[in-house]
Amino acid sequence: MPADLPLEEPGRRVSVSPSGVVGPSPEDPAGSSGDGHVWERSFLPWDLYFAVVWLGTVLFALSAESPGLRVRVVSACLFCLPVPWYAAVGRPLLCRQAETTGSRAAVRYLAGLVLLFLPPATLVGETRLATFALVPQCFMLLRVPGALAAVAVVNVTPVAAWAVVWRPSTHDLFYNSVFGMVTLAFSAVVGSWIIRIIEQSTERARLLAELEASRGEIARLSAERGALAERERLSREIHDTLAQGFTSLVMLVQAVEGELDTHPAQARRHLELMGRTARENLAEARALVAGNAPAGLDGASLPDALHRLAARHREQSGAPATVSVTGRVRSLPPAVEVVALRSCQEALANARRHAGAAVPVALDVDYAADALRVAVSDTGRGFTPGAAPGAGYGLPGLRARAAELGGTVTVSSAPGTGTCVTVCLPLTPGAAPRPGDATPGASGAGDVPSGAGPGSAAVPPDAAAVSSGPGPVPPAHVPPGSVPPAHVPPGSVPPAHVPPGSDRPPPAAPSGPADAPRSAP
Repeated sequence: MPADLPLEEPGRRVSVSPSGVVGPSPEDPAGSSGDGHVWERSFLPWDLYFAVVWLGTVLFALSAESPGLRVRVVSACLFCLPVPWYAAVGRPLLCRQAETTGSRAAVRYLAGLVLLFLPPATLVGETRLATFALVPQCFMLLRVPGALAAVAVVNVTPVAAWAVVWRPSTHDLFYNSVFGMVTLAFSAVVGSWIIRIIEQSTERARLLAELEASRGEIARLSAERGALAERERLSREIHDTLAQGFTSLVMLVQAVEGELDTHPAQARRHLELMGRTARENLAEARALVAGNAPAGLDGASLPDALHRLAARHREQSGAPATVSVTGRVRSLPPAVEVVALRSCQEALANARRHAGAAVPVALDVDYAADALRVAVSDTGRGFTPGAAPGAGYGLPGLRARAAELGGTVTVSSAPGTGTCVTVCLPLTPGAAPRPGDATPGASGAGDVPSGAGPGSAAVPPDAAAVSSGPGPVPPAHVPPGSVPPAHVPPGSVPPAHVPPGSDRPPPAAPSGPADAPRSAP
């Protein structure tokens, strides 16, 4: 029990209804936590106890050896007077202790009870047995200090009055005085101890009730927080997948409407792109419903997914997009790869909307030992930091995704110089590489053209990705998209042995304008 816990607060007394059944009092919150304490359930046991004590006292006084029978009968008759006083005044006060404890009505009742008790106790000493009924009422109706004073009066005054009236022998006086002092000490100690137990139990019941209420509130808040977090997650997923896909469909529909009469071939190409975009949206929707990984990462690595994302960006916007990968490509936790992919999707969508027409975009991925860094940069119109165009959901959602993994998002931009969005996600050490993972350098996986992917078109030479690793190979001696045999990292596949259906491009890319994306076969 804490040392600073209040034990004698007056408002935590037992509250009993006039009918004898205890109910929760306004000042006793413990009554709201079930049936309450055992002693609070009914006042009828106290009535029975007082009746037994009264009857025992009467019998004990009538069977005493002295004084005479007439005096003992008078004492018994006088002892009947406290009964109606208790029934008419005392019991209603005892049943409403929370309201009457320490009140003037309680003091008047106890004073009258002591005055009615003194005459029979003075006539027959054995009548003092009734103190076992008077002392509990003192502790019920008075504060502890007042109750102790009343207990002293109840135990000492009858002995003094009896000694004055009967002038007993020294032996009898000593015997009765010792008996009075012992009963006084017993009443004070036991009464105070019981009051402390009751106060502690009431306090603990109150604390338990508060704990139950707090647990219910925590459960409610947790459920609300979980629902809100799930809603935010679904909002981000829909924004980064379905909403962007629908935006692309709307733009393609507008383009087809203007090309049907003048450029039928271009309109057919856009229609094919619309069908592919719709199928990708459907795959993302199914993955979202099933709770699986994004469709772009299903059975593919993060660089493969980024290559396909860059190819889709070129087809939809006609702008070149490159992917550069540095570091040792390895399997990362799914949450990290999902955040990296969604961040690139959001940055590319912003570039299509705000950077300008046919603005080149570069995706740089760095597999560091302790972090994954993804940067998406363009050379578009840019903006002033702090005054980003629009107040949409994209950048706040991107920052929220990164923050969930302990990562950061940095947006660097200036008017006329383009924009760079950098996402840094911390990694747990010891991520094991997948079978066939490569370490891209100047001629590794980072040199794969950004458009390589199943069903994507070949990439023009000036749209190919350029790795930031050391020792770049001069483009004049290496066909775009190929890897010189002397620089093939261990475990990677040379271009001449690229298996059919892989995400790598063919050895040579057909010539053509850099900003004219080709249709997929």
